[in-house]
Amino acid sequence: MKNSPKIVVITGAESTGKSTLAESLGTHFNVPVIPEFARTYVEQLNRPYNYNDVEIIAKKQVELLNTATKLEHPVIFVDTWLIITKVWFEVVFKRIPDWLLTEIQSAQIDLFLVCDNDLPWIPDSVRENGGEKRKLLQINYIENIKKYNFAFQVVNGENNLRFENALQLIKLLLKK
Repeated sequence: MKNSPKIVVITGAESTGKSTLAESLGTHFNVPVIPEFARTYVEQLNRPYNYNDVEIIAKKQVELLNTATKLEHPVIFVDTWLIITKVWFEVVFKRIPDWLLTEIQSAQIDLFLVCDNDLPWIPDSVRENGGEKRKLLQINYIENIKKYNFAFQVVNGENNLRFENALQLIKLLLKK
């Protein structure tokens, strides 16, 4: 019987190094990384995103994770995930699809690595939430992770230090 891979979600507020950390960990362990689908999707729109777009993003996140859990690797890294999408629904649209809550509750995530806000916020064409809102969203993400009883650790440090801090946490997870 094949063992399921450990699933590690890299999450946190905007501009906290999630994608860089996910890619670095994936390269280090030579395992797949599920990329952040929302950024790619929203960048390709020729209009402002809407509720249906965010639902498409959420469904794709579920599909990508379900596919990855069937792979034979010790660990899979996920750049962002449904917790952020749930909060996005709440903040922007004031409502959440019921199916999304069920998906979060039933997910088998082994660890969330929450990237700390200790990196500067750098604006780009997709980012919307710098300053105080970034801090509030970070708190909201952590509260949601706790609400669903997921294991998590906050990783901080710039450049290689953030990677090394995350690496130690992953090594501990893989020993379990």
